[in-house]
Amino acid sequence: MVNALIMPLSHAATPFVVRDIRVEGLQHIETSTVYSYIPIKRGDRFTDESASEIVRRLYATGFFADVNVSADGDVVVVQVAERPAIATIDFAGIHEFDKDNLTKALKSVKLSAGAYYDKALIDKAEQELKRQYLTRGYYAADVTTTISPIDRNRVGVLFSVVEGPSAKIRQINFVGNHVFDDRTLNDEMQESAPNWFSWYTKNDLYTKDKLAGDLDNIRNFYLDRGYLEFTIESTQVQLTPDRKEMYLTVSVHEGQPYTVSSVRLDGNLLDRKAELEKLVTIKAGDLFSAQKLQATTKAVVQKLGDYGYAFAMVNAVPQIDQEHHRVDMTLMVDPSRRVYIRHVTIEGNTRTRDEVVRREMRQMEDAWFDSSRLVLSKDRINRLGYFTDVEVTTVPVEGTPDQADIVVKVTEKPTGSLTLGLGYGSGDGPIISAGVSQDNVFGSGTSLALNVNTSSTARALSVSQTDPYFTIDGIKRITDAYYRTSYPLYYSSTTDTSFRVITFGADTKFGIPFSESDMVYFGLGLEQNRLDVDSTTPQSYIDYVNQFGRVSNNVPVSVGWSRDNRDSALVPSRGYYMQANAEYGTPIATTTYYKGDVQAQYYYSFARGFVLGLNFQGGYGNGLDGKPYPIFKNYYAGGIGSVRGYEPGSLGPRDVTTGDPIGGSRMLVGNIETTFPLPGTGYDRTLRVFAFVDGGNVWGNEGNSVGANGLRYSYGVGLEWISPIGPLKLNYALPIVRHAGDQYQKFQFQIGTSF
Repeated sequence: MVNALIMPLSHAATPFVVRDIRVEGLQHIETSTVYSYIPIKRGDRFTDESASEIVRRLYATGFFADVNVSADGDVVVVQVAERPAIATIDFAGIHEFDKDNLTKALKSVKLSAGAYYDKALIDKAEQELKRQYLTRGYYAADVTTTISPIDRNRVGVLFSVVEGPSAKIRQINFVGNHVFDDRTLNDEMQESAPNWFSWYTKNDLYTKDKLAGDLDNIRNFYLDRGYLEFTIESTQVQLTPDRKEMYLTVSVHEGQPYTVSSVRLDGNLLDRKAELEKLVTIKAGDLFSAQKLQATTKAVVQKLGDYGYAFAMVNAVPQIDQEHHRVDMTLMVDPSRRVYIRHVTIEGNTRTRDEVVRREMRQMEDAWFDSSRLVLSKDRINRLGYFTDVEVTTVPVEGTPDQADIVVKVTEKPTGSLTLGLGYGSGDGPIISAGVSQDNVFGSGTSLALNVNTSSTARALSVSQTDPYFTIDGIKRITDAYYRTSYPLYYSSTTDTSFRVITFGADTKFGIPFSESDMVYFGLGLEQNRLDVDSTTPQSYIDYVNQFGRVSNNVPVSVGWSRDNRDSALVPSRGYYMQANAEYGTPIATTTYYKGDVQAQYYYSFARGFVLGLNFQGGYGNGLDGKPYPIFKNYYAGGIGSVRGYEPGSLGPRDVTTGDPIGGSRMLVGNIETTFPLPGTGYDRTLRVFAFVDGGNVWGNEGNSVGANGLRYSYGVGLEWISPIGPLKLNYALPIVRHAGDQYQKFQFQIGTSF
């Protein structure tokens, strides 16, 4: 309440000239601030209207709880009582939200620490908090506010929240749908009635934003099938009396499907009509499809963007024949103006240096706008793996019609990762491998990795460093140092043995890009292998030591090539990846040999959420100068990342005397995997199931071994989850045909593998 004490007219029969203005009662506010709001000054005439105006203006600032205006002779006295300042804002009973997020939400109603206390403002804040809870389905949430006085005319505000239960969707009903049943339409929605996986997806929790998105999905579903007249007439949300459950009812009008009678391009086609018409995917005679129409307009805009028209637009103008259910489509093309790029600005990179992002840009400053180069730039930034989201926008330069700026906004993500592997085999027992890596050290774009393997048959420690821009031209450098102690056998007969293969060395490899997706590698390494044998060692290893000695030095040179056209390195759904590598053991050392490795992966999405993945790996090696292929360079197959269902490294030749796997100089592995969404989770790409068929084997010197005899095959199912520490895979596999002597491993688990 504002209380203004103004002299009655009987006591101020005549106005007076103000000699001075005195302000009383201030605690925190500067006197000069109050003077700036008072509409009179020294020398002005003071009247009753002047007093009313002073009260009105000061109260309108929101700073004061009480304002009194009086006169002391020819001095105007303004006495005020300041509102308490809000010193702290705190919350109690909060579980669903982060307190910082709620604090930001209250700023939208202008409530924050430092503001002046206002009961109306507190009421708005309570309503905003309730609204935040409503967006997450907490309809029973209750908010109580406690105001606690603090010294120096300040108060603390405490919002106590009783969240209550979140309202879950019990049932979703559709009214008016005749062509498509409720189940089909429910599949297009994120929200659903509770199912087995609602604990993970939270899809049974109602929110207005989710419902709006679901209604758009249903609308698009009908439009993609020709139903141009489709409308959503109403939506009803009914809460149960206890506010714990709700029923959604969506009333729709389907109408009739429409056929496209003709499609034509019009407008300013830049004398490229024939070129642009090839991009039109929706044809006369087709059932109308909003998706095809959108793809066509996007392709035309993209093509015009390739020629520098950054703000091109294509508007679809339909002429509807309701009687015959046909539609004539005219695509009006407006290329707007051709522009060149003034500046490229990077935003959101709180950790990653600007240059790390900027060097991936293929759209250059002071060059004509090129949409293809802009798309390529975004793909390259995405493939860095440093960001959860990359947005690239084109902003016109005000006052300069032929210029535009590019703004690249990125959202950082943790770039450290942990890789774990776990398996259990009847011959090898528990197998654990672990690794830790940092892909963006100090925001520089370089990578460091440390890997440890504690398997009872192969223990290893390796450190690697990758600098993707060793030179300004984009030459990559990869440096590795490693130490491995291997027991490449299962020792089913004895565990008391001193046999092992010790390998330590280092290598450096340089990758030279010669296209946007191709890179050639050249490398040089130094390596020493020591074989410690005993009476239990398989004869093939004893023969190798007798012929070449216990210690073998190796100076390998390598050359390789890779091409990566996948849409994502983490969750690929289309594209392919290929690599080939050749290694030559030079005569400088004691071992001379050659080996070649190839790998190819292909991904194809044949339905929404369904991805077919193919993987092929092959390797071949041989000795030179009459020497055999070094036994410590043998290939191994079986297990995680190879032929699932078999113990790691167990496939291929086995020693003729001990029956232990010894690997071989030739290897072939193939995988066929179909990945699809986990039922009940919609199209969540982070949680999927897969079915697979694997095949492969290893071959070598058959004179000292047995058991290679053809390919091994397995099949199985699994679960894949993109967890916070990397892609996790669980799979259960069985061999298709069993062979004597094979080692099986049905259950496997790993984080950080593709196949």
